Amino acid sequence: GPAHLFRLAGKCFSFVESTYKYEFCPFHNVTQHEQSFRWNAYSGILGIWHEWEIDNNTFVGMWMREGDSCETKSRQTKVHLVCGKSNKLAYVSEPSTCVYSLTFETPLVCHPHSLLVYPTLTEALQRKWDEAEQLLYDELITDQGYKKILKEIFEEAGLLKATEDSEAEKQSKKTLEFETVEKCSKEYKQLSEEVKKLRVLLGQHGIAYQGNSGE
Repeated sequence: GPAHLFRLAGKCFSFVESTYKYEFCPFHNVTQHEQSFRWNAYSGILGIWHEWEIDNNTFVGMWMREGDSCETKSRQTKVHLVCGKSNKLAYVSEPSTCVYSLTFETPLVCHPHSLLVYPTLTEALQRKWDEAEQLLYDELITDQGYKKILKEIFEEAGLLKATEDSEAEKQSKKTLEFETVEKCSKEYKQLSEEVKKLRVLLGQHGIAYQGNSGE
């Protein structure tokens, strides 16, 4: 990720909300400590540094995953990085059960280019990105194909963790993804032929075909 953010490594920032104290240690973990005298007061890990959240080719936050177990899953936290006058944990919420949201303010992200992904990549990966841009511009790949290449680049750079797709997801991707315009046209022709055959079959069995031009 952005080298200038590494100066936050080894530091921790806390925030007290009601009876809980939250502690965020960048590139390490997020913890929660219940500030009460109950014998079983909760103290645990809400997530361990895992990967970046990237949106519109910009680093927008950090994902802390694989925290303490919570029912059937692990606790996880997304830390949003926003511009601020000093380094501080400014806000904590739990938008859904066991998924937490932290807002971390820092002057390190105030510059408009401070969170761009491209400058943090190696020359080889920057070239790969440039080539993908050119292919998209020349309409040799679809927007979906372009996004897939970017995801591969981010994974190769270690910014995102590669996830193993389940067999069902692989099958659905096979049927839905058209990474190149050529592949898309080929699939379209095959589907058109299938529709023609099915219409003939329906006609042979005296079944009326109902459809619109969009189909």
